[in-house]
Amino acid sequence: MDLLERLQLAPGAEIVLAAVGDEPGVHVVGGAVRDVLLGRLPHELDVVVEGDAVAVARRAARRLGGRLTVHERFGTATVASDGFAFDLAGARRERYTRPGALPDVELGATLREDLARRDFTVNAMAVRLDDGAVTAWEGAREDLEAGVLRVLHPRSFSDDPTRILRLARYAARLGFEPDPETDALVDPALFATVTGDRLGRELRLLLEEPHPALQLARHGIGRALLGEGFQAVDIDASPLAKLAACCTRIPDLAARLDALGFPARERKVVVAAARGAARLNEAEAAPGGDAAVWRAFRRLPHEAAEVVAAGAGPAAEAARRWLEDVRHRRLAISGDDLVAAGLTGAAVGEGLERATVAMLDGAAPDRESQLAAALG
Repeated sequence: MDLLERLQLAPGAEIVLAAVGDEPGVHVVGGAVRDVLLGRLPHELDVVVEGDAVAVARRAARRLGGRLTVHERFGTATVASDGFAFDLAGARRERYTRPGALPDVELGATLREDLARRDFTVNAMAVRLDDGAVTAWEGAREDLEAGVLRVLHPRSFSDDPTRILRLARYAARLGFEPDPETDALVDPALFATVTGDRLGRELRLLLEEPHPALQLARHGIGRALLGEGFQAVDIDASPLAKLAACCTRIPDLAARLDALGFPARERKVVVAAARGAARLNEAEAAPGGDAAVWRAFRRLPHEAAEVVAAGAGPAAEAARRWLEDVRHRRLAISGDDLVAAGLTGAAVGEGLERATVAMLDGAAPDRESQLAAALG
């Protein structure tokens, strides 16, 4: 199977190829090319046009009978058809006027000039759609085969310090290692030149990858982002739980996450999970029976139990019981039954709590006994 055939495995690839597959100067670039060369399934096609991307997009929309959205200023356009949308971007040059600034963009570039703005050599490769020709940055294929992440030039991280977090993300996802010269360029002090929102977006993407804590430990990246209380605690859990496990000793965690632009809901979950896990892990005695486990975990986010369960000792065992069994137990009665029996307001919730405790303690296994416990 050649590269073009493998690129067709990406979601929506048949629509992209039907729209622009025979257009001259149209290339798939970046991660999709890297992934197919690694034998991985490409997740999406990043399409770059040498020339007028908007004109190509107009022809593509007519060919598909689809909808076109044009961004003339940026030389990009979006074509939507049959519930799928894809972007076409004109090849461009980038220039950074100062460290950490967003780049000034100039259209009308060659493909090689467009590849020059990429983060790592393994992402600086392109496949031309009309004939499958490959264009790669010098050493890109060799780095891919060796499992090496290498920046394209020594100013890469100072130009855009978020690339440090992308280095961590690709290392986690691909199992690659930075080459020594690239690794020597990593300096978390550069984060000071970037907005917190940009850093936070990259951090949240990193949390989706395997073992982000191990990457955040490198060069003190986690401490630079979240403070000296950061600990590289590696757990197999949901993304926010992975972060909470590393943050149980950060006193100003909410403020740190706010500075990184975390959405309010995610910020509250991480803080509650980190605080709750710290409290349970530091308690002298772990919750005992099922009712005690229910009381300990019921008001905490799911992520707190994930953090505790990944540890050791009695608290971890209680957390696993909560995740695997206790939280799934359900009463045979509902609030409607208690209202029908004459309870109102807060008394309904209190009655359901009494019934739940009785059920978990084994004293109320059926509907009749649970109703009696609730009303008692």
